[in-house]
Amino acid sequence: MNRLLSIALLMICTLKLSAQSKISIIPLPAKLEERKGSLTLDKNVYISYPSANLKDLAIFAQSSIEETAGIKPELRTGMWMQRKAKTISLNIDSKVTSKEGYVLEVNANGVAIKAGTENGLFYGIQTLLQLVPVNGVKKLPCVYIEDEPRFSWRGMLMDNCRHMFSVEYIKKFIDQLAKHKLNKFHWHLTEDQGWRIEIKKYPKLQEIAAYRNGTQIGPNRKKDVDSIKYGGYYTQEQIKEVVAYATSRFVEVIPEIEMPGHSVAAITAYPYLACGDVSFENGKPFEVRKVWGVSKDLYCAGNDTVFTFLEDVLNEVMPLFPSQYIHIGGDEAPHDAWHTCPKCQARIKKEGLKDEAALQSWFIQRMEKFINSKGKKIIGWEEIMQGGLADNATVHSWLGVESGLKAAKSGHDVIMSPYSHLYIDGYQADPKIEPMAIGYWVPIDSVYAFEPVHPALTDTEAKHILGAQGNLWTEFIGTEDYFEYMVYPRIAALAEIDWTPKALKNFEDFKGRLSTQYQRYDKQGIQFRIPVAVIETVVNKDSTVKVTLNDPTKASTIRYTTDGSDVNEQSSVYKQPVVLKKGEVIRYALFFNNKRKSSTDYFPKPVKQAK
Repeated sequence: MNRLLSIALLMICTLKLSAQSKISIIPLPAKLEERKGSLTLDKNVYISYPSANLKDLAIFAQSSIEETAGIKPELRTGMWMQRKAKTISLNIDSKVTSKEGYVLEVNANGVAIKAGTENGLFYGIQTLLQLVPVNGVKKLPCVYIEDEPRFSWRGMLMDNCRHMFSVEYIKKFIDQLAKHKLNKFHWHLTEDQGWRIEIKKYPKLQEIAAYRNGTQIGPNRKKDVDSIKYGGYYTQEQIKEVVAYATSRFVEVIPEIEMPGHSVAAITAYPYLACGDVSFENGKPFEVRKVWGVSKDLYCAGNDTVFTFLEDVLNEVMPLFPSQYIHIGGDEAPHDAWHTCPKCQARIKKEGLKDEAALQSWFIQRMEKFINSKGKKIIGWEEIMQGGLADNATVHSWLGVESGLKAAKSGHDVIMSPYSHLYIDGYQADPKIEPMAIGYWVPIDSVYAFEPVHPALTDTEAKHILGAQGNLWTEFIGTEDYFEYMVYPRIAALAEIDWTPKALKNFEDFKGRLSTQYQRYDKQGIQFRIPVAVIETVVNKDSTVKVTLNDPTKASTIRYTTDGSDVNEQSSVYKQPVVLKKGEVIRYALFFNNKRKSSTDYFPKPVKQAK
């Protein structure tokens, strides 16, 4: 049989098996075979590991199984065996060649997880945890899984500049990255609205740049601003703590230190870093920005002390992060101030540059050479391509995919993060029923639909697409609960983009597995977004409307009203289709496990009147 045909048939069979399966794993493995029988988790189950260097992984597996299944298997090292014992064995096997790949087999006598690296074993353990039924039954289905990720870069950005979160909460988020097999934590630490990392050589960054005297709390930048002082920063010891924790979960932390724009907080602390003594934007003294959006105040490219400052900052930042990358931002830097600044114009003339766009490229390339000299590489948002791309830079494509395609075609590595699909601070449904968000609409089906490798790329060019990353900017996201509302379950869709083979992706199958994932989130204490009920309507001959409501979580109660009142715990429980008379409106919401409710949606929607 033709080899390609054989592969295609295998993928079709695997997809069909997944669609029919009761097994719910996210992201979907590359190969999954269900087998007859099950393994009962009880006091006779042990965890074995062959050598001391795997002890930490064995302890992690032990605590995770206890948390997930309610039993705590004993640990045994070496080739220990006991009659009637059921063993979960962790083994390094050089035959598994993918760095993050693993093989997992469950039979009635135990579990075998094999990988070429500890990293791969860790992901095998994460998959094992998802085989534990959410209904409390302590039986694992017998399966055979061969798995590895599609992309090496599987990331999420957390913006702690607009709003901060505690170190303990950041660890909780890192745990969820690991559970979803994401391996990059992009930590946004400097911004116009606050500087969040301790730099000992520049104490005013902690004293002044870390705090703002108000926060925009609504859509209107002039009216919707409070006067409450807000801020804080992470000490270098806290940074080390987060990085160490992430490393233990095989998550790489990439810091973002913005330049040349998004730098108002630093300029407020040290005004000599700007192009003038006062704000170019409004002619007033600098202050840490209280409102969102883009500022025209940025680091002065003609001032050598700016580069001294940035190099000093990075000399303290880089030792804290073992990552090979430093993200330098580079986005949304209007050149208005540079255009009128004598120092910047002198720099353009001295360096023989064409214009301010070329000056930005010169700025980035100067910083890249410094960062490269320290053994690290830069990543920048796609605006770093303006005026010419730095030699070794990785491009973060966010305005769309076009810049990513151009960079890949020129031989540069690319991370795909188009805001249309992967900015998960956007609305998840109709803004009329959702909490305040940044403005665009990115529902979970849009996230899932994104394909990082564009068909316009050749196979060679496609190798420069490192993967995809979801970004959560926190302008309007000030609490941990709201952060989780925006992240979950969209992070599950992102995980499948980055991990699962393209040919196996299927949104209907994903939605089926998502119903189990909601239960996992609930048990893990995640305040995920509960979706609204799916509505189907049929207009009857007498002009009444038959309304059918469906529960996408498979675990909720639908409640509704037709008398104009809001939906609460006392509202009618939906049991059968509801018939609406002319003028009636049905309002409905899901109550997940009778504890939390979705947003309230309604039908029919009001019709906009033409002007």
